[in-house]
Amino acid sequence: MRVTAPVHVGHVRIHLDTSDILNILHPKSMIAYQGSPRDREDRIMDLAAAYRKRKWIRSRMQGPSEMVIALPAGCSLETLDIPADSNLLFDFRHIMFFTEGMGLKSRIQKMKNAWITREWVRMKFSGPGKLGIITKGELATIQLQADQPLFVEAGSLVAYPENANIKLSVYGNTLASQHMSVQWEITGSGPVLIQTGSNDTQLIEQLHHDSLIKRLLRELLPFGGIYIK
Repeated sequence: MRVTAPVHVGHVRIHLDTSDILNILHPKSMIAYQGSPRDREDRIMDLAAAYRKRKWIRSRMQGPSEMVIALPAGCSLETLDIPADSNLLFDFRHIMFFTEGMGLKSRIQKMKNAWITREWVRMKFSGPGKLGIITKGELATIQLQADQPLFVEAGSLVAYPENANIKLSVYGNTLASQHMSVQWEITGSGPVLIQTGSNDTQLIEQLHHDSLIKRLLRELLPFGGIYIK
């Protein structure tokens, strides 16, 4: 299997050889396909009990074939090699595709964390195989340290090691903690994967419309974000 992506273009091309089988979780993203019509078979995902009430469709694509997958504006796709002993837990929403033969297991999140973040289940993939990860912005990797926590904005966390210690938190002084999104505080060992696209919807608006005085007043005055437009 080969995945190619032109620079700064919102699509990827996937080439499958005769022995390749790919499971695509967002079939509507395929905007072009060249191959035998019989080599596409759509199925309902068979995951853990937490997901069985949802009829998620996956497209099982077999080579030889070529397809073009369109990506949302500002998103990118990266292919990861997953070994047999991988212990990463993924946010399932970021999985675009996975190769045939990989193992899937669900991990239910703690009730408190799931209630706040709306992430009830994380998925663990075991290889060998390949995952296609779609992210807002690009995909970045940060190595954990046992004695120093890593704080990651909740909406940016794509995957973390199953054996890591993770909890909801904020950091900094009182003013800082009151003006930040919910953070995951993570310690342990291994890689953490994050998406680097900005979640700050006010940033673009401020760059285009706001003066420095308005920005300061909105952030410093009580209820400034409500009264100062």
